[in-house]
Amino acid sequence: MHIGSWAIVLSVFWLLLSGYFQPLLLIFGVVSVLVVVLTVKRMDTVDQELKELKFGLSILKYVPWLLKEIVTSAMDVTKLVWGPKAKLAPALSKIPVDQVPANKHVLFANSITLTPGTLCVDLDDKEVTVHALNKSSIDALHQGHMSEKINKLWGRQS
Repeated sequence: MHIGSWAIVLSVFWLLLSGYFQPLLLIFGVVSVLVVVLTVKRMDTVDQELKELKFGLSILKYVPWLLKEIVTSAMDVTKLVWGPKAKLAPALSKIPVDQVPANKHVLFANSITLTPGTLCVDLDDKEVTVHALNKSSIDALHQGHMSEKINKLWGRQS
């Protein structure tokens, strides 16, 4: 059942991204989806752990919030880049991930990287190493707004 849902989601995603409906390109899409689905099936067999798709309503609350953060950060980065060079203050810091559910650490790190001006450099069980164009971005991550949002939506389950 979950292999079928993977095939449907990947097919829709491929069609949305490509936007082409020419026969040759549709064949390439089908082949690429089949390769991924067969890989997922093989992964299920090898490690005995199903890679299930779980789409909850929480993601519908998180994505708009993340998009707002991306736009806000993009405007801040534009001001930094076009403004005086003295305002640029690159920083590298370790942000604890203990407030983020263990199964959402990668979501947290990817959200940091998607936000302009910040880049997740390393992730382990206890912290994420972040590079930022400005120290204020690091300070905002230390304040924990992003981790609070993830924790609020998905709780502390592992």
